[in-house]
Amino acid sequence: MSAREILQAVLASVGDPAGRPRIVAIDGHGGAGKTTIAAELAASVPDAAVVHTDDVAWHHSFFGWSDLLIEGVLEPLHRGEAVSYRPPAWAERGREGAIEVPAGCSLVVVEGTGAARRELMHLVDFVIWIESDLAEGRRRCLARDGDTQEARDFWDEWMREETPFYADQQPWLRADLVLSA
Repeated sequence: MSAREILQAVLASVGDPAGRPRIVAIDGHGGAGKTTIAAELAASVPDAAVVHTDDVAWHHSFFGWSDLLIEGVLEPLHRGEAVSYRPPAWAERGREGAIEVPAGCSLVVVEGTGAARRELMHLVDFVIWIESDLAEGRRRCLARDGDTQEARDFWDEWMREETPFYADQQPWLRADLVLSA
């Protein structure tokens, strides 16, 4: 499915919320292609922005970050405000910059594993689930991150948390659109 077709599905479902952007969550297993789809979707809309859950979760918790995303990003977007959010770990560890979303965006794509968790659904307009093969996801992640022992160990650690997280959350059940990677 092309980015244009995805955008048409979003627009048909969500319409044009008054005073705030449409918020689309793209969720799926590690290595499913969430970042790629998010970039393609955002590129099809001139005033779109992408928020990566990896940035919110950076040195905080693999999956215990929903409150940070809600308070730092999603609630300001629902108020029609610009976002300039520095998660606590960024300040603690000296990471420069902030998660930035300018005011006036018509579309914000939140992408990452856990982006369609139930705690966020009252602030998300449309959910895309990317169905993927776990072995292929592992291969993609290791190709991206370098097939080192450290990367393999990180993958194993990640999966020890991702597997029960998804068993509990089942975000695919909330999906408005399911894509196959």
